Amino acid sequence: MSDAEAGAEVRVYLELGSRRTFACACEWPGWARSGRSEEEALAALGAYTPRYRTVATGAGLVFPEPVSFQVVERLRGSSTTDFGAPGQIPSCDRVTLGAQDGTRLAALLGSAWQRLDEAVAAAPSRLRKGPRGGGRDRDAIVAHVLGAESVYARRLGLGPSPKSPDPVAAVTVRDWILAQLTSAVAPAEDARWPLRYAARRMAWHVLDHAWEMEDRSLAPSPEWYAGQT
Repeated sequence: MSDAEAGAEVRVYLELGSRRTFACACEWPGWARSGRSEEEALAALGAYTPRYRTVATGAGLVFPEPVSFQVVERLRGSSTTDFGAPGQIPSCDRVTLGAQDGTRLAALLGSAWQRLDEAVAAAPSRLRKGPRGGGRDRDAIVAHVLGAESVYARRLGLGPSPKSPDPVAAVTVRDWILAQLTSAVAPAEDARWPLRYAARRMAWHVLDHAWEMEDRSLAPSPEWYAGQT
């Protein structure tokens, strides 16, 4: 049982870029949001509590209620941070992964994939564009996520994993990733990511696009209409 599940404050680390900061929950891979400052990032993380709670519940885990945050580490970000993705490995992800923690991370990652599947099933093929006409449509988002996971698997030492966003090949990649987590094997010699960080980065990417798809399936907000004038 993690500290968060036991009712303690949720431990958070901050990744600080020059223009964007990410707040990431240490024990809850995928629960990470950004803002222009530390305060904005933490506020965004708190605002997404109900959405992440469904991920934890789907993994069969107890989620803290109410939520409060304790910042335990600050990391210097990079251009990746400012571009819009968390890219630094925190101290909590460098701790050796045991079988129990690996099973927990696999359950959370699997629940994130399920949330994406649900978002895809509910979304129209053409998604609402942003005020400037940007944003991928549904199938392009799916292809992007599957392609990224092939890259992530290679960073864990899978070798020449498929580069194309083939759903059949994606199942093989995902099964391999889950097997690495549940068996808590030692990282391959050429692995660039610790297993804990790999689960975190993949869960964040999947949920970020699942939530994007959910939001862009909805009717435009007043703010969106204001951007058209």
